[in-house]
Amino acid sequence: MLTLFRDDRGASHPDQAGVANPPQSAGVNSELAELAGSNATSTGLAGAAPAAQPRINGSVRRRVLIIVENLPVPFDRRVWSEASTLSGHGYEVSVICPKGPRATASFEIIEGITVYRHWLPREGRGVLGYLTEYSVALFWEFVLSLRILTTRGFDVVHACNPPDLIFVIGAFHKLLFGKSFIFDHHDINPELYEAKFGHRGPLWRVLVLLERITFALSDASIATNQSYRTIAIERGRMDPDRVFVVRSGPNLSRVRSLPPDPAWKKGRKFLVAYVGVIGQQEGIDLLLDSIKHIRRRRNRDDVQFVIVGSGPELEEVKKLARVFELNELVTFTGRVDDRTLFTILSTADVCVNPDRPNTMNDKSTMNKIMEYMTLGKPIVQFDLAEGRVSAGEASLYAHNTDTAEFGDKILELVDDPVLRDRMGAFGQKRIYGELAWDHEATKLLSAYERVFDLRRSPSRKRRAAVLELSRHDSPR
Repeated sequence: MLTLFRDDRGASHPDQAGVANPPQSAGVNSELAELAGSNATSTGLAGAAPAAQPRINGSVRRRVLIIVENLPVPFDRRVWSEASTLSGHGYEVSVICPKGPRATASFEIIEGITVYRHWLPREGRGVLGYLTEYSVALFWEFVLSLRILTTRGFDVVHACNPPDLIFVIGAFHKLLFGKSFIFDHHDINPELYEAKFGHRGPLWRVLVLLERITFALSDASIATNQSYRTIAIERGRMDPDRVFVVRSGPNLSRVRSLPPDPAWKKGRKFLVAYVGVIGQQEGIDLLLDSIKHIRRRRNRDDVQFVIVGSGPELEEVKKLARVFELNELVTFTGRVDDRTLFTILSTADVCVNPDRPNTMNDKSTMNKIMEYMTLGKPIVQFDLAEGRVSAGEASLYAHNTDTAEFGDKILELVDDPVLRDRMGAFGQKRIYGELAWDHEATKLLSAYERVFDLRRSPSRKRRAAVLELSRHDSPR
C-alpha cells in the first residue's frame, strides 16, 4: 500500500518497499470473518477489561497493541524490531496491520507475536482514494482492536503513523477503558504534504491539527531523530520528559555481508547501488541525470548502476532512463528478497541516496543510509541535515540538486579505493558502536517504563478502579 504519506523515511519503511524473508510463523487462519467475529466470553465492552491482570514470575503482565497502517509486519522493519524487542522483554505483543505481498494471512503468530491483518482497497489516488483507504483502515483497526480487547487484552495502544488518524482508536480505548497511548512518529506529514504539492493551504492546516491532537493524547511520543523530537516538543507541545528518540537502527542479525556477485556489474569495473522506495521525493530522476553526466560529460562507461526497489514512480523513471539512453548502464530490479538485496549491496563499490532536498527529507533519517553503513559502503548524497547527522564522514555531500557534482562525487569515490575503505570503515564503526538496533532497543524500553510508571500514578489507579466497578455492576 503506497499512500499520500508513504515514503522511505527512516522510521519504519523497508528500504525497497518490497518483500523480505519473513520470520517463521505458527498458527495461520486466513479467514477475515473469523477476525471480525467474537468468541470472547464477555457479553459487552464493559466486560472487556480483565478483573485482574495475571502475573508472570511475580510481576504484572504488560500487554501492548501496536497499530501500523504503513506496511504489514514483519516487513515493516522498524515496527518488527520494536515488537520483537518488547516480546523479548516479557511484553505480550499484538499487532494490527494491513495485508500485503507474502503477508496475506488474516491471523498469524510469529515468534510469539500475535499478528492481525486486514484488507485494504487498492492504493489511494486523489482525495477520494485516500479518504476511502484511510476509512477502511480505521474501520478494521477499530474492529480488530475490540477483538483483541475482549480476548488477549492490552494496556497500551502503540500507534505508528502515517496517517495521523490512529489517535481515534487510541482515544476510544484511553477514554473508555483507561488504556495508555504511545505515538510512534514515523513521518512528519505536514512537511511531506508541502514537499509533494509545493504549498501549505487548508489541507496542510488539517494535517497539523491532526498531528497536534495525536500528541495531545499521547502519554509518550517516540521520535526517530532529534529533528522529530523538536517537532514533538515545539509544534506538538509535549513535555520533553515524555519524548524519546529511538532511531531506526539496523538489525545486525538481518543486515549482513554476502559474497559479491560480479554478474551485477555486467562486465564493467565498478558498481553503484541504490535501494529504496521509488517515488517523487526519492530523487531517482536526479540520480539518472547524474548518470547521464557521468556518461556524456565525463565520458565514463565503466560504472554500472543498480536501482533496487519499487514504488509509484518506477515506470516513469524507467521511461526517463530510456530517454537518457541509459538502459545499458542502469538495472532496475524491482522488489527483491533479502538475499538478493544484500548480495547487490555487498557487490557495490559505492551506494547513493539522491533524496530530493526539501523540508521533509532534511529532517528525516533514511533506512538505506543505515544499511549502507552497516555493510561498510561509502555513500554519496545531497547535503541534508539528518543525512549528515547519520552518515558523517561515511558520505560525500553534493550541493542540493547539483546533479553534475553528485556524479563527480561518485567518480571521486570509484577512483579512490583508499578513500572508499576509510569512509566505509567509519560508517561501519558508527553503526556497530552507537546506531545499531541493539543500542536503540534500550531507549524503546525506557519509553515503556515511563508509560507504565504513569499507569501506576494515583489518577490512573482511580480511573482503573472506576472501570473495574462498572464492570462488576454491569448486567450479566
